[in-house]
Amino acid sequence: MTSNAATARNRTGSTWTQKGALLFGVVFLIVGIAGFIPGLTMDMGSMSMAGHGSMALLLGLFQVSVLHNIVHLLFGIVGLIAARSASGARLYLIVGGIVYAVLFVYGLFTAGMADPANFVPLNSADNVLHAFLAVAMIVLGFVLPRIGARTR
Repeated sequence: MTSNAATARNRTGSTWTQKGALLFGVVFLIVGIAGFIPGLTMDMGSMSMAGHGSMALLLGLFQVSVLHNIVHLLFGIVGLIAARSASGARLYLIVGGIVYAVLFVYGLFTAGMADPANFVPLNSADNVLHAFLAVAMIVLGFVLPRIGARTR
């Protein structure tokens, strides 16, 4: 049976790339749900649908809104769906990383600003996290298929 780097399977029948996408999908779902839970999200009363006016802070650090939480939930669902195939998982990691890189650049100009352009909303902590996610997802999208190929 032949196999390439993107489809190399480990003992569980899924690729490392699929496991990576699944992990990110689950984490995004947890974060999306946590954004609606009082106690995990501070100042819930100030949470708005979108925009810089939402002062709700997930874990007291990351600025969130209803839209922001819904985006995390949707990103998580897409991760779970993408994890069903090696190629889908790789695409999710790379494209998702690019989306977070764009969001990071967007945040450089809008984070913490009381400006209508800051509709997500974002603060400096979000921006640092988005930079980390961008790098991690893109790197894993390229590295995990190679790890899988080496372990077969």
